[in-house]
Amino acid sequence: MRMLLSGSFLLLIATTVVHAQSKVPVVEAHVLIATDAAHANSSVKLAVIAQVAAGYHVNAHKPTLDYLIPTELKMEPSEQFVVKSVVYPAGMPKKFEFSDAPLSVYQGSVVVGAVLHTARDLAPGTYTVKGKLAYQACSDHACLPPTSVPLAVAIRIVAPNIPLKPVESDVFQRIKFE
Repeated sequence: MRMLLSGSFLLLIATTVVHAQSKVPVVEAHVLIATDAAHANSSVKLAVIAQVAAGYHVNAHKPTLDYLIPTELKMEPSEQFVVKSVVYPAGMPKKFEFSDAPLSVYQGSVVVGAVLHTARDLAPGTYTVKGKLAYQACSDHACLPPTSVPLAVAIRIVAPNIPLKPVESDVFQRIKFE
């Protein structure tokens, strides 16, 4: 009886540890804005910085094979902001045991850029832009189900006569917006 209880207890602990590990996000992401504020009827540059956990990769935005799920930045539509463009980094070719050819993937730190355009008549104030970074994470042996990381960034709109100050220049220099 004591062995049965000990075995059940160990099984419960193992199940709890596996469950807890599966709750740890494989990709974490946050959004930055290139300036301390923005003006109405102007462009706003954003950077989504994603960190892929060690031992995992996600497919590049343009995956090597048609059936692979791409990494994609999806912004929610709003009356205040329109997405003008999204810029993805080039994937890194990586060879895996399960594939004859190298696959285009992202690992480690990934920076995706986006350019929004603010509405012409946008009043000064703070507005929240929401979106998500959709991806499918895989290890060298298995893939997890496709998922996404929710994103949100507050953008402060100021009067046109107020100068904007660049911030996070080191991050935005890494993005080829053209």
